[in-house]
Amino acid sequence: MRVVHYLRQIRLEQGGVVRAVLDMCTVLAKAGHHVTLLTCDDTDAPAPWRSGTPGHPRIEKVPPPALPLAAFSPSQLARIRRILADADVVHLHAVWHASNLQLARACRTQRIPYVLSIHGMLDDWSMSQRSMKKRAFLALGAQRMLNSARRVHCTAQAELDQSRKWYPRAQGVVIPLIFDLTPFRDMPGPELARQAHPILRAGRPNILFISRLHYKKGVEHLIRAARLLKDRSTPVSLAIAGSGDQAYESRLRALVQELDLTQDAAFLGMVTGPTKISLYQAADIVVLPTSQENFGFVVFEAMAAGAPLITTRGVDTWPEIESSRGGLIVAQDAAPIADAIAALLADTPRRQNMGRAGREWVLRELDPDAVLARFVAMYEEARHTESRRAEANH
Repeated sequence: MRVVHYLRQIRLEQGGVVRAVLDMCTVLAKAGHHVTLLTCDDTDAPAPWRSGTPGHPRIEKVPPPALPLAAFSPSQLARIRRILADADVVHLHAVWHASNLQLARACRTQRIPYVLSIHGMLDDWSMSQRSMKKRAFLALGAQRMLNSARRVHCTAQAELDQSRKWYPRAQGVVIPLIFDLTPFRDMPGPELARQAHPILRAGRPNILFISRLHYKKGVEHLIRAARLLKDRSTPVSLAIAGSGDQAYESRLRALVQELDLTQDAAFLGMVTGPTKISLYQAADIVVLPTSQENFGFVVFEAMAAGAPLITTRGVDTWPEIESSRGGLIVAQDAAPIADAIAALLADTPRRQNMGRAGREWVLRELDPDAVLARFVAMYEEARHTESRRAEANH
């Protein structure tokens, strides 16, 4: 099958959407499908993709949108249409980009079926942020893009339940993201991370936050929880790994100083590769106190690495996390987070059982081949739906 994925920028610092697209393209190509990644910025795309190496996705890089509101010019669209022309299906990612509206329109004109992954952008919390602007964008074209999609892809039932009101004429489908588990099958061990980050060698329990630094992630609640634990004579080492919003990071650093935690917390920056997996292994507990995640790669990476997890109902996959017995779901506030950390630190067998159960669940339920089969079935259904509609119009 020939699949074209479109995401405007491939920069891992921008979070889980980029990671999702890279993993989808990788696994599809390994399975023998012809995969093209159309993008304006291939910074973090693997080098073999740029050289057209057989068995890998192929990069088609186009200049950034040239018109106001980040829209493509007519000449840019002419080239994009040629790239799309050979596709069996086009997979668009994200909602709030004018260029996505243009590609959706090009697909409709050329009668190429497209599916759209919304990546949590229509969740209730997300829609409460800059609500008027988003509703205007929906009215000006995004709702037609959604309703004309052959499938709207959600990663959890909770995401579909919250989002479906915005595309009443389209069919939503729930499929977890493709998660490349290869690095988690033969892990490097915790020493790699301990050597790289002194905070992990301080002799206190290691609590890890790892994600993009953004206000929706709720890191300040975890910092305040660390202060509560210190006041209860249960000091921890708080490792904060990630990059992102500089103003937000500055506020977090100021909070660490204000709460007198400068010797107890460290900002590690963005951590990737084997060191990232080692970081999960060095953690006694991983905490993601987020306001909203549609899938949450971090939670499943932590579970795959065998780390006990604490997160919130802001993660749409929280029922799956809870039923796996690999994670605890708590309110997004310092006190319940501190209580959950303290309870787990006081019960080593429970932490070990959680780590083992979570890892077993991820390796079983998120097997990439099984998830890939569901994506391919979605693409086939989209293509057949388009064919039936074309026949009905003749």
